[in-house]
Amino acid sequence: MANSPRDSPSLRCWKEHYLVNLVAWMTMMNAPQHYTLFPLALGQILREHAVPELHLTLNAGKWDYERWGYPDETGVGSGAELWAWMGDGGSSSIKERWKGMQNALAGLFCASMNGMNSQLTTSPTRAFPPAGDLPLLPTPHTYRLLHATLAAEHVCTENLTPFLKLLPCPARAGIASLLMPHKIFDADWHGLGVHVRWRSGVGVELALAVQVVFDPVRVSVEQKRDWSLRSVFDRTVLHPCPVANSSRIRVKLPSDSGSAYSITPEPSEVHGDFATYDVSAVSDELDVALRWPEETAFLYTTATPSSALSDFSVQRALKGASQTHGQLSLVIRNNCPDEIRVLYLETMPWHVEFYLHTLRVERDGQPQDYLSSNLTYTPPIPHSHPALLQTVLTLPPLSTLRLSVDAHKSFLRYTEHPPDAQRGWNLPPAVFVSLSPTNSSVTSGREGKGWDGARRVYTSVMLVDLATPDFSMPYNVIIMSCTLIALIFGSVFNLLTRKFVVVKLPMHEERTHVVDR
Repeated sequence: MANSPRDSPSLRCWKEHYLVNLVAWMTMMNAPQHYTLFPLALGQILREHAVPELHLTLNAGKWDYERWGYPDETGVGSGAELWAWMGDGGSSSIKERWKGMQNALAGLFCASMNGMNSQLTTSPTRAFPPAGDLPLLPTPHTYRLLHATLAAEHVCTENLTPFLKLLPCPARAGIASLLMPHKIFDADWHGLGVHVRWRSGVGVELALAVQVVFDPVRVSVEQKRDWSLRSVFDRTVLHPCPVANSSRIRVKLPSDSGSAYSITPEPSEVHGDFATYDVSAVSDELDVALRWPEETAFLYTTATPSSALSDFSVQRALKGASQTHGQLSLVIRNNCPDEIRVLYLETMPWHVEFYLHTLRVERDGQPQDYLSSNLTYTPPIPHSHPALLQTVLTLPPLSTLRLSVDAHKSFLRYTEHPPDAQRGWNLPPAVFVSLSPTNSSVTSGREGKGWDGARRVYTSVMLVDLATPDFSMPYNVIIMSCTLIALIFGSVFNLLTRKFVVVKLPMHEERTHVVDR
């Protein structure tokens, strides 16, 4: 049976931005299968396609690691990302169940997950290990990871509405009542997450997460960074969710504030840098507010490597003006005084193929290829499967690493181009997974770690310009052909339908005129 859900929202502030992370936890035991609180629509998809672990994220915007640090929910890649662990040996193959699950999720969340075909699907097991305890399978059956990304997917109200329906108290009470679409989609960054995992002795565990980054200075008339639940969400918490086992709001207090601040109302308890409010114990409406009474106006700061809130930062670009060749270039900067080891994952569609022998790693302008190790590369299959590149990079302390590899851009058939072919093709973000212990001077605790305990960093998406045919040419040919046919047909038809006769004129006129009737 499903137990009572738990609401665990948190608010974390930086100098000018605020991260709001709302998570609702629900678990369901294996026997018997009850859907009193666990969403039936999602549970049926999991059982129909035999999915013990599933992770789906829908994000809009680019996460700024240097200014915002690591997110509470690590899956912040732009667009839609779906990955799942599925076992073989069933009545249908993994490929069939993967496709069926995509179609079901696309219908449930009004998204385009059904567009994640084999040309976008990979199996990067080193970067996405299981987050839970996968059930044991009889020998020789095993589990397989399937991962796909849609970089061009947009998040809108059509996705948020079915997401809220999965909650026990959808937008009526508790923390979910704060999720106003016009406020969420006006934020600097927002994302939705659905995480399902199986845990031994517990059953299926579901986490529904919403992450939003607000900038109160941008919407403040007085240009102040003061905020409250009403100013951020346009409403307050009136009632707790009656079926929630616990409902708490955790506010991370500013630790590097240059001036005094005040938080109202009085929190239920304070542990370290976190103030906790027990929503179930509040009799009146709850409007948490954080203010700086001594500040008249807030001035934005400039991010520098010394002030970065992440262990390392990445810049990624596809260079070259040619439509047949280019170069993938990455600049990775280590912001820590210690050496860092990261796993670099690059998934590239089949129409962009790497020349692996041109892979170069430089440190401060000097070639140092030994900083790249454990490299694996799965070449693409034209019109079928993408390329997968994985390697472990060693980042020396306080240094900059440059990685480059030449690429070939394929020539596509005219039927393979999207409707907006002149815009270019979206390339999914690269993923970096930290393999070193967390640097306590920069980050701490659970921040930035996924459900499997891994800390992932996503780069921005890219556009690649491929050789594109002139799709206006058929229209020009059709117009010219129709014009010529009309002129020729009109002249011939005119000659065939006319009747020519001889008209006799009076005697005083000695000439004959040929007229038509």
